[in-house]
Amino acid sequence: MSEKETEKLIDELFSAGVHYGYSRSKRHPSMKKALYGVKNNVEIIDLNSTVEALAEAEKFAVELAKEGKKILFVGSKNQIRDVTEQQAQHIDMPYVKNRWIGGMLTNFSEIKKRILRLKDLTDKKEKGDLGMYTKKERILIDREIEGLERNFGGAISITDVFPSAMFIVDPKKEEIAVNEALSLNIPIIAITNSDCDIGDIDYPIPANDSAKASVELLMKRVVEAYKGAQKK
Repeated sequence: MSEKETEKLIDELFSAGVHYGYSRSKRHPSMKKALYGVKNNVEIIDLNSTVEALAEAEKFAVELAKEGKKILFVGSKNQIRDVTEQQAQHIDMPYVKNRWIGGMLTNFSEIKKRILRLKDLTDKKEKGDLGMYTKKERILIDREIEGLERNFGGAISITDVFPSAMFIVDPKKEEIAVNEALSLNIPIIAITNSDCDIGDIDYPIPANDSAKASVELLMKRVVEAYKGAQKK
């Protein structure tokens, strides 16, 4: 990346509020090197560190794309759920935008049954095959579909190809997902604010992990890098 391109990216990151961390009292020691300073008791993230980390994450995404590997996107904060879904769907990847269900990866044999159940009920409903049930039974089935869709809807494609990497927004909040990835040796790209422990994160991107504009900008960069490599 040229100096001019770097300056432009830093301006974009600044405009999106990527530099805002949390209060100094919440700082995790592992994030110290990625911090620029403190203003009004709020940690300020060094955007040069963000640019460097983002470049490494993009490079990793390119390698994954070349090998046709899947990335599982995880971001369940209210304000960024839509971003998680939209960006994952942009490259046809699985995602979790609501609460992470324990065992999603480490107990996948059981989770797969729930995903296949969702597929089966959805297919039957679309084909009109639920007419054989009573009105009350159809209501119960609709409720079951709704619950399964909420928990597993974005992860349907995992039944075909298991993810080779994960993109996690705020590994502190998504601790269970992080632990499952670590137990299975799945590499992690993560947007990490000043309160996050990045010791076990393969590609930590220091940034504001709560603001929609910040998360969308960073996630989109990684997604575009993946998509660009797919086309080639």
